[in-house]
Amino acid sequence: MPHVMVQIPNPPVPAATAPTRPVPPGAVPARSVPPPRAPTSPAPTSPLPAGAVPTSADVARLAGVSRATVSYVLNNADAVRISEPTRRRVREAARELGYVPHAAARSLRAGHSRMVLMPAPAFPVGPVYSQFINDLQVALGRLDYTVVQYGTVGVHDDEAARAWAELRPVAVLVPGSGLGPQGVAVLKRSGARAVVTLGPETVEGAHALLMDHDVVGHSAGAHLFDRGRRRIGVVVPREPGLEAFSAPRLAGVRAALRGTGATVTELPLAHDEGAAARLAARWRDLDLDAVFTYNDEYAMLLMRALLDAGVRVPEETAVVGADNLMLGRLLRPRLTTVHLDLPSGTELAALVDRAVRDPAAAPEAHKVLGASVIRRESG
Repeated sequence: MPHVMVQIPNPPVPAATAPTRPVPPGAVPARSVPPPRAPTSPAPTSPLPAGAVPTSADVARLAGVSRATVSYVLNNADAVRISEPTRRRVREAARELGYVPHAAARSLRAGHSRMVLMPAPAFPVGPVYSQFINDLQVALGRLDYTVVQYGTVGVHDDEAARAWAELRPVAVLVPGSGLGPQGVAVLKRSGARAVVTLGPETVEGAHALLMDHDVVGHSAGAHLFDRGRRRIGVVVPREPGLEAFSAPRLAGVRAALRGTGATVTELPLAHDEGAAARLAARWRDLDLDAVFTYNDEYAMLLMRALLDAGVRVPEETAVVGADNLMLGRLLRPRLTTVHLDLPSGTELAALVDRAVRDPAAAPEAHKVLGASVIRRESG
């Protein structure tokens, strides 16, 4: 019977165990030669030893530049002119090594931190305010500041200022009211070069962006009066924390209608469908021909309840919101609203940067909230 050879390509049979043919008497057996090994590529090597923390010197070495150039590029310094190819090379080296600048070391060199602390507001935040804060954070980042948000749970007023001071921020942006002169002094003694408040009043020692919301209510009230409405309701939210906004908006409506003979009716309202339905059920007893709903979200809530109760909008009751949200344009009828004019994040970031560079300068105060009515179908 002829021999049948079977080839097994993988794995190769070890030479020590491979079958051999019988060796005739007197013959010298051939030496066993192991099969050649496939060439292997060397394992990739890291620019740094395992576990080593990359430094700016490592980035400079890998990029072929000086440590000063690395500092200029990664800190977005404009004082030195550096070509774009060099900037790309430095950034690529930093990414390859996993290097990030050391905030504490940078603070030591500068003599102060680059942290801007933004305490979280103690009131419900809507889309307009959220977008404003986001824009501000981006603008501060471009100026090489690190923005940190701080929760306010469990701390209030000047007690909160002491908690913020523990982080040693270079600047603090305080939304709403509550911070007093003593809190400002605590922050400055801890090294804060700038304290900026965003609210209706100035605070001694702090820069102020004055956001008095009476202009919002005044715009709505004047618009409704010009449209021939004389019995105007004003929604006052029951949500805790909104009093700082709802009270001046109500006062603004009253101021716009003072001496005109028109009436203003305060309408406390919780933000839920049941509360809106109960208010709509007694709407005709209230004998109102218009309503300013505090903002667009309350406008959507109440307008739907009014329509469900058979109250025609705007024929029987005109409805005006505030904030100019996109959803208001999707309602039927489309929502008339008050558009809020807020400062750009770039403008506020520039104010913070000026104050940090010149902490001895007198505090600035700027009125930054404007308002204008966008008329649509609801009123």
